[in-house]
Amino acid sequence: MKIALDPTPFHHSHSLLEFPLLVADLGYSYMQMTPHPDFIPFYNHPRADDALVAALKKSVADAGIEIASVLPVLRWSGPDEDAREAAVRYWKCAIQISVDLGVATMNTEFSGRPEKAEESERAFSRSMEELLPIIEREGIDLLIDPHPDDFVEEGLAAIRVIRGLNSPNVGLAYVASHSFHMKDDPLAIMRAAGDKLRLVHVADTMDHHASHGLRYITNPPGNPVRVHQHLKIGDGDVNWEQFFGGLAEIGFLDRDDAVMVSSVFAEDDDAENVSRYQLQTIGDHVTRARKAVV
Repeated sequence: MKIALDPTPFHHSHSLLEFPLLVADLGYSYMQMTPHPDFIPFYNHPRADDALVAALKKSVADAGIEIASVLPVLRWSGPDEDAREAAVRYWKCAIQISVDLGVATMNTEFSGRPEKAEESERAFSRSMEELLPIIEREGIDLLIDPHPDDFVEEGLAAIRVIRGLNSPNVGLAYVASHSFHMKDDPLAIMRAAGDKLRLVHVADTMDHHASHGLRYITNPPGNPVRVHQHLKIGDGDVNWEQFFGGLAEIGFLDRDDAVMVSSVFAEDDDAENVSRYQLQTIGDHVTRARKAVV
């Protein structure tokens, strides 16, 4: 299993090519490339040309780390057809960038709209008809997160959509900080996913259902917001013994191709210490979980 750092908390303080050395200095051997204005920004065409991709690849090698995954977020399931067609073009470029970097794992979101779920699923199917042959040809492992405020938000529902694609190259990304939006029990999701679960994000969050739904108060009452955080382990309500125990049970912790990403976004003022804390705490949980299943 690869334990990677998402460098999003450092976007404001470090350049793209500084990330690899920073990640190494924080003790990580792997990095996840998430949306960045100089790389693959949210919802738009990638900004990295061949020269920048080559420079990033060199900086990664010089730092002695690897890129574990590339995460584009593009409107490939958007109900607007022009936006969907553009997203497919952007995806093709993002796939090529990953291939050029020597990265075989990409993770993403469904990126549709919950109020237009049927239209979004039709758009997703059209996009996958065009992209899946490329993904399979290039040997890309594509892992999809049922993100809050998407046309698929629930864990078991996401597995059904992924299974329907009938491709060994497509699997599930489980983001711990989305746990309370996924409706289904975390262990039930993990067990149902099995070896289709090949990437997880490790960050805590509070249960917005707690206190009779008053853990968070938004105005006006009843508005359709989705509230969650990406906190460090222990600052929220995620059951970490269950999380790591479930991953151990399904064999995730012992897979060479599995990726575990520290993705804390709420602690930028102390990001270096938090990143080190996450690495140590993840390691401790992994050790205990492995011992528990022996």
